[in-house]
Amino acid sequence: MAEQLEVKELDQVVVRFSGDSGDGMQLAGNIFSTVSATVGNSISTFPDYPADIRAPQGSLTGVSGFQVHIGASKVYTPGDECDVLVAMNAAALKTQYRYAKPNATIIIDTDSFGESDLKKAAFETQDYLGEMGIDPDRVIQCPITTIVKEALADTGMDNKAMLKCRNMFALGLVCWLFSRDLDLVANFLREKFAKKPAIAEANIKVIQAGYDYGHNTHSSATNVYRIESKEKTPGRYMDITGNKATAYGFIAAAEKAGLKLYLGSYPITPATDVLHELSKHKSLGVTTVQCEDEIAGCASSLGAAFAGALAVTSTSGPGICLKSEAMNLAVIMELPIVVLDVQRGGPATGLPTKSEQTDLLQVLFGRNGESPMPVLAATSPTDCFDAAFQASKIALEHMTPVCLLTDAYVANGSGAFKLPDLAKMDAINPPYVPEELKGKWTPYMRAENGTRYWAVPGRQGFEHILGGLEKDDKTGAISTNPENHDLMTRKRQAKINNIQVPDLEVVGDVDDAQLLIVGFGGTYGHLHAAMDEMRAAGKKVALAHFKFINPLPKNTADVLKKYPKVVVAEQNMGQLAAWLRMKVDNFVPAQYNEVKGQPFKVNELVAAFNKIIG
Repeated sequence: MAEQLEVKELDQVVVRFSGDSGDGMQLAGNIFSTVSATVGNSISTFPDYPADIRAPQGSLTGVSGFQVHIGASKVYTPGDECDVLVAMNAAALKTQYRYAKPNATIIIDTDSFGESDLKKAAFETQDYLGEMGIDPDRVIQCPITTIVKEALADTGMDNKAMLKCRNMFALGLVCWLFSRDLDLVANFLREKFAKKPAIAEANIKVIQAGYDYGHNTHSSATNVYRIESKEKTPGRYMDITGNKATAYGFIAAAEKAGLKLYLGSYPITPATDVLHELSKHKSLGVTTVQCEDEIAGCASSLGAAFAGALAVTSTSGPGICLKSEAMNLAVIMELPIVVLDVQRGGPATGLPTKSEQTDLLQVLFGRNGESPMPVLAATSPTDCFDAAFQASKIALEHMTPVCLLTDAYVANGSGAFKLPDLAKMDAINPPYVPEELKGKWTPYMRAENGTRYWAVPGRQGFEHILGGLEKDDKTGAISTNPENHDLMTRKRQAKINNIQVPDLEVVGDVDDAQLLIVGFGGTYGHLHAAMDEMRAAGKKVALAHFKFINPLPKNTADVLKKYPKVVVAEQNMGQLAAWLRMKVDNFVPAQYNEVKGQPFKVNELVAAFNKIIG
């Protein structure tokens, strides 16, 4: 009789799937995270794509990874290091082992560790485990390719199709290790491959084979594990990526405003998924246009805004450079568009699949003349929904272009998202020109809060022309009058200054912190986790994280000057710190800056912040 394994409960675990970019690691990771979210676990994911479009098979530069952190209670990051590493070939083991904990369980496909595989991965000997200093007792060495072929021998699938199922064997083995219900996995696959049921059933068969392998061999493990959720909030949940959440946020905003949604875009990594997702929802009044270039994408959105739609254009840093002229046009015409910038590594083509926060000053200042624009930054994959909604609300209610910053980390990462009740979300009320102003209205007539009235084409008596030349405040005619230009410049700035944003929230040791950690956007989870770890060690630490960057919250100066020491941590060379120094008198913070194209590591943040405390 087989030994009965003890089922141990864990608070959290980190699993990293890795292999060639064609090995389906992203799918395996997505399924595992979705199943975990379905049973109520908190999740945070990090897809790590190679920059090469099609790197040679088995090469070091072609390795694709997907890391998921699963917790019984709230988790804020995908984890610094993994407890389980799946390495589907020699190159994956060589490049991804550095992300594994010293005692991590490692799963490898021994069929992909032949002499040629080891040579491609730059191993010098056949003893690849010894060469890397890995204890063989921690490695589940399984001939995955061989077993998969045997499992699918009676399906009539060709060799190439069988090999595409290897990822499902690894997934099945991980599901066994963490006591996951395979029925949930099977349901996911049958839904995903609803039009190809044979493919779904083949994958399900291989997952079962992986699960059975773990069960029958105990796979060098002493226990199987379960992660039971400690905090369950009733509601409908889904595992959602940041890009999909962003798309849904725009759809929700259009619905609340009673408008059609228009996206004019040009494909660019890592923003293209927003275009893909929105193009699926024509039934919800969404129009998407893939334009010939970035400038056309932004300019077409301007046309849609003039015509009365919620207009969006999406891109990454290089596209912002190209869109800047059309963004400037939106500023002077005072038309509502949302410019989505999913930040990636730069400059130039840089690191197109990696994540940075290096576009902040570009979106604040990267236009000619006095050209103010509101700027928001999403703090997590699930927060992308609210950030897109709030950016749309500001654009529509204040008649201004708005820049929404996400980044590759939050855009490609995912979390457990509770579906919101649309009826309970904020109303969106665009400032349409009142009918009683018919015959008196001119294009730059403003409401009490300084916002230009919106006259949608088609209303008789409100015909007008907008353009890039400065206009007279009273008549809307072209004007080069110096005093008028000064007046219009100040009115455009005052309109942005008058936008009401929530106060800056401080969490942690709010009243007596020795150190205030400050950040913005997608670093929220890592900075929060660092604060939690330091507080658990007895340090007095607080966190203030910016989502609204222009205009800044009204209490910004009060918060930043309250604490004896402040550190601004960001994935650039100090752009937020520079903005805050510009806006807050006598503010001189410490800085923590990384530009590695990878998320922060919590242990490195803690070490740096402890040094600042002294």
